[in-house]
Amino acid sequence: MSEERIPLFELSFPELEEFVTQTLGERRFRASQIYGWLYRSLVADFSAMHNLPQALRAKLSQVAKLGTLTPLSCLASRDGPTQKVLFQLEDGQAIESVLMLYRRRRTACISSQIGCPIGCPFCATGQSGFVRNLRTGEILEQALYFARELKAASESLTNVVFMGLGEALANYDATWKAIERLHDPTGFDLGARRLTISTAGLVPGIERLSREGIPVRLAVSLHAADDSLRDQLVPLNKKYPLQELMRACREYSRAVGRRITFEYVLIRKVNDEAAQAQKLAELLQDIPCQVNLIPLNPIPEFPHRPSPRRAVLAFQSDLARQGIPATVRLGRGLDIQAGCGQLRAQPGLSSPSPSGHNP
Repeated sequence: MSEERIPLFELSFPELEEFVTQTLGERRFRASQIYGWLYRSLVADFSAMHNLPQALRAKLSQVAKLGTLTPLSCLASRDGPTQKVLFQLEDGQAIESVLMLYRRRRTACISSQIGCPIGCPFCATGQSGFVRNLRTGEILEQALYFARELKAASESLTNVVFMGLGEALANYDATWKAIERLHDPTGFDLGARRLTISTAGLVPGIERLSREGIPVRLAVSLHAADDSLRDQLVPLNKKYPLQELMRACREYSRAVGRRITFEYVLIRKVNDEAAQAQKLAELLQDIPCQVNLIPLNPIPEFPHRPSPRRAVLAFQSDLARQGIPATVRLGRGLDIQAGCGQLRAQPGLSSPSPSGHNP
């Protein structure tokens, strides 16, 4: 057997069956037992798999491994319902993930890459640069970590959003495998409407997503309603301009039968004028959607300020008059740098700041 231990969260169920029967020489039903321990019972140690023979548990501990993420720190916001965890990966890199507690929901915001290749100027993740894609297991382990923490408190993880570090659709294969595992009725069993993928507008990924069999929710980071401004705020727009992006969004909505969420960060005197609201309403007029208005969360690299409350509400009203539903997202976890656009990959930049592509 290989000296390198196999990370079980990297394996799909068929791959786990092959590992159990071919590598371990065990009967096929043992794979189902192990899979249940991983995704239903949420165990973090082979010794807890009580219906496996002791000899098999010992063998598993020698040739396989469960966790590859090490939590380095956990910061809780002063407002209470937001926690940010800094994880170290096996290669020494780091990522951040967030747990948000709502009245009825327990939502994990997880990362799909180390850093981000998109480079939006107002986003700390984008300004940190891109290192690499996360593997399927590394993505899954973030959600399962929070699920274990909630289970210990007699609660359950209800939602997972791929809005942490990185562009999820730029790491499509690993992201989708994680979605399949979280959705699997024989595994974690999270409904499709409780899974949300966020994108800055990677059109081929949206097109591919519309052909999948799991109708997950889609959130598109828009931030501007004309190409000139969006080229500045979302550099990916130069490759996939708004006309192309809106076409892909219409096709996705028709294919999966879900409305799309458009994220719009409001930046004072940049994209919060009435003319921009009018353009946005015209752009989205024939797409079943909802707009999430997010006052900018400041980062040191971006000199602009968030739109004042009156401008936010005026923008919301302008959209409503044009028949576009819009909500204002409440800032969460800003004191621990866990708000939208504030997550980073570097351990040295994870501590809270008074200024206080993710939730």
